[in-house]
Amino acid sequence: MSKNLVNLNVNPCKMCMPMGTANAFYGIQKCMNILHGSQGCSTYIRRHMATHYNEPVDIASSSLTEEGTVYGGEKNLIIGLENLIKLYEPEVIGVSTTCLAETIGEDIEYIIKNFYAAHPDETVKIIPVKSAGYGGTQFEGFTRALRAIVSHVEMDATKHNKVNIVTTMISPADTRYLIDLLDQFGLEYILLPDLSENLDGVHQSSYYRLPMHGTPISEIQKMAGARATIEISDTIKPDESPGVYLYENYGVPYKRLNLPMGLRDTDALIDLLAELSKKAIPEKIAKERGRYLDGMVDSHKYNALGRIAIFGEPDFVVSAVRLCCENGVMPVIAATGSNCPQLKGKIEAELSKLADVLFVDNYVILNDVDFETIEEEALRLGANLMLGNSDGRRIEEKHGIPLIRCAFPIHDRVGGQRVRTLGYEGSQVLLDLITNTILKAVEGGFRETLYNTYYNEGPKSKYGLEPETEANMKVLEKIKTNNPLTPQAQTIEEKTANHPCYSCGASQKNARMHLPIAPKCNIQCNYCVRKFDCPNESRPGVTTEILSPEAAFEKYKLVKEKVENLTVVGIAGPGDALANFEETRKVLTLIHDYDPSVTFCVSTNGLMLPYYAKELAKLGVSHVTVTVNAVDPAIGAKIYKHVDFMGNRYRSEAGASILLANQLSGIKLLIDEGVIVKINTVTLMGINDTHIEEVVKTVKELGCFISNVMPLIPVKGSAFEDLQIATNHEINAIRDKCGVHLKQMYHCKQCRADAIGKLDSDISLNFRETEAKKDEMILAAPTGLRFAITSKGGMLVDQHFGQASELYIYDYLDDEVRFKEKRVIGKYCTGAEECDEKEDKIGTILKALNDCDGAITMRIGDLPTKRLESKGIKVISTYDRIEDAVKTAAQEILKSELRTAGNF
Repeated sequence: MSKNLVNLNVNPCKMCMPMGTANAFYGIQKCMNILHGSQGCSTYIRRHMATHYNEPVDIASSSLTEEGTVYGGEKNLIIGLENLIKLYEPEVIGVSTTCLAETIGEDIEYIIKNFYAAHPDETVKIIPVKSAGYGGTQFEGFTRALRAIVSHVEMDATKHNKVNIVTTMISPADTRYLIDLLDQFGLEYILLPDLSENLDGVHQSSYYRLPMHGTPISEIQKMAGARATIEISDTIKPDESPGVYLYENYGVPYKRLNLPMGLRDTDALIDLLAELSKKAIPEKIAKERGRYLDGMVDSHKYNALGRIAIFGEPDFVVSAVRLCCENGVMPVIAATGSNCPQLKGKIEAELSKLADVLFVDNYVILNDVDFETIEEEALRLGANLMLGNSDGRRIEEKHGIPLIRCAFPIHDRVGGQRVRTLGYEGSQVLLDLITNTILKAVEGGFRETLYNTYYNEGPKSKYGLEPETEANMKVLEKIKTNNPLTPQAQTIEEKTANHPCYSCGASQKNARMHLPIAPKCNIQCNYCVRKFDCPNESRPGVTTEILSPEAAFEKYKLVKEKVENLTVVGIAGPGDALANFEETRKVLTLIHDYDPSVTFCVSTNGLMLPYYAKELAKLGVSHVTVTVNAVDPAIGAKIYKHVDFMGNRYRSEAGASILLANQLSGIKLLIDEGVIVKINTVTLMGINDTHIEEVVKTVKELGCFISNVMPLIPVKGSAFEDLQIATNHEINAIRDKCGVHLKQMYHCKQCRADAIGKLDSDISLNFRETEAKKDEMILAAPTGLRFAITSKGGMLVDQHFGQASELYIYDYLDDEVRFKEKRVIGKYCTGAEECDEKEDKIGTILKALNDCDGAITMRIGDLPTKRLESKGIKVISTYDRIEDAVKTAAQEILKSELRTAGNF
């Protein structure tokens, strides 16, 4: 049994086809439009057009009911035509089908033929258009109506000197611009359609029900004899193109142009008109071009701040994108609700070129799209303004992204019929709107931005946190009581705003302290080993020592006294905090009694959360991090070797299922208690990398606050020690996808279980107990050794090799460590997709290290390790003081040389 599956469309970014046909027929003189369908269709279209154009709009209906639907609607349509002719006396009638008529298979060509047979003396020209609402958009409806007009009118192919000008759906004001432009070149022309007056007329004391202006049917009949056709739209389908029809049937040559928006596309139209008229470009037009060029210069210095989302009909999107790109405004979204496969090919090069100039990593071209998708992408890509019709206002209202309204329909502003976008002057008006919208945001908020940047932890929302979408604020909404915030809620919000892991701004200002009091763990992850006493590694799950609750309390008092802005105390292992709950409870109680203002944060795998969630809240824990790597037990079975629960050891999917069930129920209990929850997920390529978005969607529904997608740090001896590591590009791509659903943490440093200080500056070394000197023979290097070290400040080995832009060079001789110099290098990892694959990026670094015996770094990838070791440079990964690290590395090299020498 087969199914026809279609994408769910939420808040469509389009109008139906009959809307387009009605607009097109309003550009024909003494023409009326009748919709063959239910009464509601014509009411819907009249309402939209009247609100946009602010003019009375008459559209007739055949008023199909249940009877006509079952037995056919021919009778309804014929009666409707008779009444329409009697009341309005039109010269032309456009008959547009609707969804209902097309669904029941109405043959309007046949019905019209029967009408003429029953009314042999009738001279009105009736033009049928097949325009099912589900068959396309108003763009296709408009062009299909124009094609129907030229294909049903009796043509006179006598040659003459006029030029056919065919437009798509432009405003009456832009139509008047085209008429004036053609007149300036002295061209004789036939404009199809002419919307300049019927939908933007002058004030009159009398109302004429029949549109008295527009293109006369007598002029349309002469289009077959024109010397050329200019079709001002390059996205019309060939089978709906009037220009193609006139060329194929009457040999009229045609040329298609983009809408004349922006410098290049307006130049193209002006040059073509000059060629056809054999006249020089009028001085008035040349001055308009000069003023537009001057305006481009005026605005260019501001435009690079713009990240614009453009949506609408395909021809509008193409030309608007080109206008923005030539003015330095980056379109991060180019979207149409129409099905226009050629859209990407027409604008991809434009977007790619500007993105490279502005260092923009991501943009999207969306075809046949809805506003829900546009909204998601606008948030993901950081759009700061939108360009399109007023249907984008819901995004503007919800997220504060300004909308520039310049396309049909515009319902929440007046003057839609007078919007100018074409030509040099119209382009200048539009460019000024875009630039001024950018400036308004900058000028209106720069003081707050400066204050938040230099004096505060970041911009605040009404909740006291960084601005986020409503979805990301779900957890905070849960702890509100009516409108006023309770004291407890205020405390939680303030703590969240000052938590380094939950607020990027706070990570630059506030410090945290991890207490390594939890050695036991109740699950075995395949990326972990239970060897946690690693003093010189920088990753989760390692520590120099395990502290008792009492020792941890004493250490907290010492650190609190010496470290400024210590706001958070966390328990993050080296095992699981809840597998060591007695110790966890005791240390939390001791510290809370001593310092009630401190923020408590606990990290857990979540296995025991259902049993301790409420008690954690009672102990004052306001923030909990839960590591959730999968929400599918089949995937979880690949990640967890075993799960120890209630005295039993579970493996495979049984263990993963128990863990998942407890994680989800425990998270729900935490949320209900008002605890803020962060979700950590380790990216395991080929295992859960394509599944992480589903994890984020699931925890978002529970009410979690933030998600942290982390790269794998391979641990020697673990099951995943040789697993491929995700690149920065791959990690950020996953974060971007997940960011649509839930706020993402981009500043995680994957800290040790005994970390102290700010996230980017671990000072735990300063608080370690002095280790007893090892009773080892010190090996001296008679010829000395040289090392290259990656360091952020020259004191600690605390930087990833790929992120270093300079190396500290140290010499080791006779058990002495001496600083020699700093060497500037280029980063081999800049976040590009091919970062780890492009070997030539390391070539320069190898030359800089050709006199070194070793490279000492906090972390390093597989490729640079292999390249360095192939050159005889030993790689040492550690986290330590530079002098101590050099001594340790030198001893290791010397011992290795002695062992090697002894083998001969």
